[in-house]
Amino acid sequence: MARIKNQSQRREALISATLETVGQSGLRSLSLADVARRAGLTRGAILYYYEDLDALLLETHRAGVERFCDHRDDVIAELDDPQDQLSAAIGEGLPSGPDDALMRLLYEFDVLAGTSSAHDEMVENMFNRQMKIYQDVLAAGIEAGVFVPVIPVDQLALNLVALEDAYGLHIVAGNSLMTVERAKEAMHAAATGLGAPPSRS
Repeated sequence: MARIKNQSQRREALISATLETVGQSGLRSLSLADVARRAGLTRGAILYYYEDLDALLLETHRAGVERFCDHRDDVIAELDDPQDQLSAAIGEGLPSGPDDALMRLLYEFDVLAGTSSAHDEMVENMFNRQMKIYQDVLAAGIEAGVFVPVIPVDQLALNLVALEDAYGLHIVAGNSLMTVERAKEAMHAAATGLGAPPSRS
């Protein structure tokens, strides 16, 4: 049992090292040697746990999606008011800033879509999780009578996901004209204009 625990901890450490390395140098130039240096291991030691760099990236992306989406689900679940939930969904869905290593990896991973079925599955899983978050919150708001969407709920959710991704990409790319606060305000305005006003918290 101890061996399994140690293997699990080592995989978590490798995922963390991958996220940190991507945050510093980006995904395009990433190598197993870079991750090995960050983790304090040899390249061969990483290959004991993962077949190659692509396998490590897939596992890191999978873990990243779970961390990102599970955390947002947990924050929303603690709120009762659908307007507060929508505000939280918007705020938690955006990067914390240009140095958000996890969000940077998730966005950069989109570039690899179409290169393999595994990459496509990861990207689509992220999209489906994003859509469900907004669909559920919007449905709760309609039931409570605080949201009256002017377009179908699925289309409204799709627009919010698209804005989340577009603004988030500008943030992690370091566009000084797009701050986290400006993105939040823009998404709040769009949701309000489409009949689903978030709270201002």
